[in-house]
Amino acid sequence: MTSIKIHPIERDDPDLDGSRLLDAICKTVRYANEQGGIGLTQSKAFNRKFCHWASESFNWKEYSADELLSIQKVLNEQDVMPVMLLHELFVGMRLGRHSKGKFQFNKKAYALIEDKGALFSAIANYYLFEFDHSNFQRRPFVAPGNWDVFLNVINVEAHGGATEPDLLEVLYGCSSQDAAAEGYWHYASFLHWHVLTPLYWIGFLDRIQVGDSFRDRENFYIKTPLWQKCFRLETDGGLEPILVH
Repeated sequence: MTSIKIHPIERDDPDLDGSRLLDAICKTVRYANEQGGIGLTQSKAFNRKFCHWASESFNWKEYSADELLSIQKVLNEQDVMPVMLLHELFVGMRLGRHSKGKFQFNKKAYALIEDKGALFSAIANYYLFEFDHSNFQRRPFVAPGNWDVFLNVINVEAHGGATEPDLLEVLYGCSSQDAAAEGYWHYASFLHWHVLTPLYWIGFLDRIQVGDSFRDRENFYIKTPLWQKCFRLETDGGLEPILVH
């Protein structure tokens, strides 16, 4: 549980366009409305037709059709991580159900999509504070900490921008000099998939890759306007104003 609340945001706030997760949800609900639902496989996964459409339509460069189809010929749900994520979110939030070979959204989902601000708040609260992020981790390891700690630390460290190694050292004392140790990568994987990636996908952090080569490349994170508008944190008082030149 967390004591942190996400501050409401206006339905037409232009900063909502920075949430790739919100964008994908809105597009998916419209797709389902036009297609009479989302087709399912026999195992009740979203079908290839939808997965291919999603990879072409979502604002998710690392999971785009061009990227994924360069590796494989067809796209199933497990091949398109945003589709896996959305399916779990829709079921967990009870926004629809599987019926007669299709996933059908319910009245709650269609009511929420009429107010993007309300939809964003509902999705953000569930996705950050209730969703099981371990399904997307590369290693089944849970590090100490909770969202009260993560958000307040990131609020300070990423105020002017921070890399994953920076945050890893502050949160867990893991220095990049320890990268050869197996334990280091357990913590690094947890931080990346359980904390930073959700904040990036929902639109509270921006992720910028820095470095010229694969070996030197790092993810650099900085807070977005959505972060500033939606969070009221204990560490806010100690932050210096960011100067815009």
